[in-house]
Amino acid sequence: MLSFISKTKLFRYLHTLPPPPKTASKKRAAEQNCLALLELCNNFPKLSQIHTHILKLGLQTNPLVLTRLASTSSDLNAIDYASSFIFGLDAKTHLYDTFLFNTVIRAYAQTKDSKQNALIYYKIMLKDCIFPNKFTYPFVLKACAGIGELSLGQSVHGSAVKYGFSDDIHVLNTMVHMYCSCGEGIEFGRKVFDEMPKCDSVSWSAMIGGYAKLGMSSEAVGLFRKMQIAGVRPDEVTMVSVLSACTDLGALELGKWVSSYIDKEKVPKSVELCNALIDMFVKCGDVDKALKLFRNMAEKDIVSWTSLIVGMAMHGRGLEAILLFEDMRSSGIVPDDVAFIGLLSACSHSGLVEKGRQYFDLMLKEFRIVPKIEHYGCMVDLLSRAGLVKDALEFVESMPIEPNPVILRALITACRAHGELKLSESMTRKLIKQEPMLESNYVLLSNIYAKSLNWEKKTTIRAVMGKKGIRKTPGSTMFELDNEIYEFVAGDKTHNEYKEIYEMLDEMGKEMRRAGYVATTSEVLLDIDEEDKEDALNRHSEKLAIAFALLKTPPGTSIRIVKNLRVCEDCHTATKFISKIYSREIVVRDRNRFHHFIDGLCSCKDFW
Repeated sequence: MLSFISKTKLFRYLHTLPPPPKTASKKRAAEQNCLALLELCNNFPKLSQIHTHILKLGLQTNPLVLTRLASTSSDLNAIDYASSFIFGLDAKTHLYDTFLFNTVIRAYAQTKDSKQNALIYYKIMLKDCIFPNKFTYPFVLKACAGIGELSLGQSVHGSAVKYGFSDDIHVLNTMVHMYCSCGEGIEFGRKVFDEMPKCDSVSWSAMIGGYAKLGMSSEAVGLFRKMQIAGVRPDEVTMVSVLSACTDLGALELGKWVSSYIDKEKVPKSVELCNALIDMFVKCGDVDKALKLFRNMAEKDIVSWTSLIVGMAMHGRGLEAILLFEDMRSSGIVPDDVAFIGLLSACSHSGLVEKGRQYFDLMLKEFRIVPKIEHYGCMVDLLSRAGLVKDALEFVESMPIEPNPVILRALITACRAHGELKLSESMTRKLIKQEPMLESNYVLLSNIYAKSLNWEKKTTIRAVMGKKGIRKTPGSTMFELDNEIYEFVAGDKTHNEYKEIYEMLDEMGKEMRRAGYVATTSEVLLDIDEEDKEDALNRHSEKLAIAFALLKTPPGTSIRIVKNLRVCEDCHTATKFISKIYSREIVVRDRNRFHHFIDGLCSCKDFW
């Protein structure tokens, strides 16, 4: 067997080889020699030299050599090179076999940008009457999942049934994954899953993961419970998906239970699983638990650090986020662009303007990271939140790239908050041209007109939304109790105990007014009288959820709620009063950040 000592020695070796062998024994020896060379190959120049060797020995039609060549090319990200001569114009397809096609299909299925080639070679395979086997379909279905075309996946599904692989668990598991990856195919995935003769942990993980990725978090958690009843032991992949669902729901108690379950079942705590736990604790409101878990990790990667930095930012603990960033640098982890997004976001949520400017400059000068639109967005948000509207506008004008809708919305919000209504109106109209079907843009413009008491134009905007079929996303708030999620919308009376909830609302209102609370009626952007405005504010989803929580939880316990939109100024003020009156810690997660209310004060220091 020839070992790789250097390119020069290999090159010399290839040019001293005798003509192609003629006897069977010599052909077999030459074949073994090429297979050994391919086994040891570890870079593309060596691969091209071995190719020359194969041609010189006349083994370019040897199926075993071609298969090994395809496999090696795949490992070296050079499958295009291999397939170009394996399936070239002079190819003799009658020499090919299923294993060779599987190797090439698998290689393309694993690429980032050439998954469609896996389907092309699958079609060639069928055209040349080379029958697929049970190993072919997992590769082809994986390629379909990467492409995300439902009709294509359904076609391959039909083919798998035709060739008799509809009962193979590996084929079915990949089929479930494929349907879940195609978004609108999730129901087909569930049908395949439900009809499987036997499900293993991979089957359950594929379905649970599909629900979690599509934001169907309640379904993911529900299926996980069924998995437990079925007695199937989850693996690390399953638990990552379940934690993702808990994170999306903001279900801290459920997340804590999942964390305990992982320990109880001795599920291996890989770095990825620990990162998922950190993300869950951070986004469900227990950042201190996330920090403790982080400190106890034996191994940390860049995701571990950035997850916690972003978490500190969300909770308004900007200085701690900065200290973590500096600890990360000291530990030898080189920050990436995501780490800087978290860092700049931390500066923004804590009003650390100068720190934000320093780190923005550091990113380019020291780490040679070219700012992306997200970094520019953080800086605009930082300046806008701090009331530096002029600086924010000048910063946007100096940007080398066009501002995206996120940046425009940050500017519009800042301008509106500081009375620049004409400017915010013109920017919102520009925003609507960029995103003509996004409801929040029309709501922004409608609110600007309401702020300036231009009710006629506000009505016109609402009429335009109606004609285009655009509906405003209703504000909703979720509260977790005994591992069940309760959701409330403004003015909601669908709950079984709505009478008791509204009685509690009335009591809360009386107690708050005695303590000095005055409703922020300017938040109600409707042409109605002050009394009706106060009534509308009193029925906001946050207040309904808090009233329900006060009724259902023991005195002194913490209340955690999740709002799908940004918390309004009046609800923010009211929650401060409620936390003091009822001696409760109230944690509110809204679309932008966390607010921790204790004894009449909020962790955001009224800066959000």
